[in-house]
Amino acid sequence: MILDCDLLIGRDIATGARLDGDALAGALTGLGIGGGLVTSLRSLLFDAPSGNDEARSVAAAFGWQAAAGVDLRDPLTALDEVARAASLGVRAVRLAPDRQGVPATAPGLRAVARTAASAGLVLLVEGDVRVIGPALAGLGVTAVFVDAHFYHLGDFVLLARDEPGFHASTRLLGDVDGWEVVVASVGAERLVFGSRPGWFEAAAVVDRLAAAGLGASERALVVGGNLRRLLGVAA
Repeated sequence: MILDCDLLIGRDIATGARLDGDALAGALTGLGIGGGLVTSLRSLLFDAPSGNDEARSVAAAFGWQAAAGVDLRDPLTALDEVARAASLGVRAVRLAPDRQGVPATAPGLRAVARTAASAGLVLLVEGDVRVIGPALAGLGVTAVFVDAHFYHLGDFVLLARDEPGFHASTRLLGDVDGWEVVVASVGAERLVFGSRPGWFEAAAVVDRLAAAGLGASERALVVGGNLRRLLGVAA
């Protein structure tokens, strides 16, 4: 079964769309996705502590892993939430600077990323990799850029060559050879399956997996091996 690094539950205030754990679990079954990393939109948009409690509850109910969300508009509280997440055994933190209207130059972004890295947490990073990537460079972070886009693939590769902790999600790399370029340029270890089911055309990402020119060992890394390695969990 596929593991997806980009699972979201909650309500999107921009569109009014809402997805709860049960609905997401049903969508995953139809796609052949067995679980992955789930974040609550509440943690990113309304209240981080209660949203992160929601994500951990849903993750426990379905056998998934929770990713904590933080609000970079309040960086001091965000730092406290990173520490709380680590103390609760959460292995990942999601950063959403664009969603929160926080510029990549904000000191809080680097402070939260640095603190998460020190705690051994994986970052899930929303936004333009060309903008957010350089802001996180040199901090020793392990990050999956969940909005890495085919149009920006060259810039991701250049960043990843210098930053061994930088990884790309598959979601927006759907052009003819996007996945293959990542694998050929920086290795299959840097590509993590993500499709954001319920919010994106996840079936197209699953179809792209079937058509990808990857060997069996490379495919195994992309569909779950890499995410398990990053989170430090057993197969």
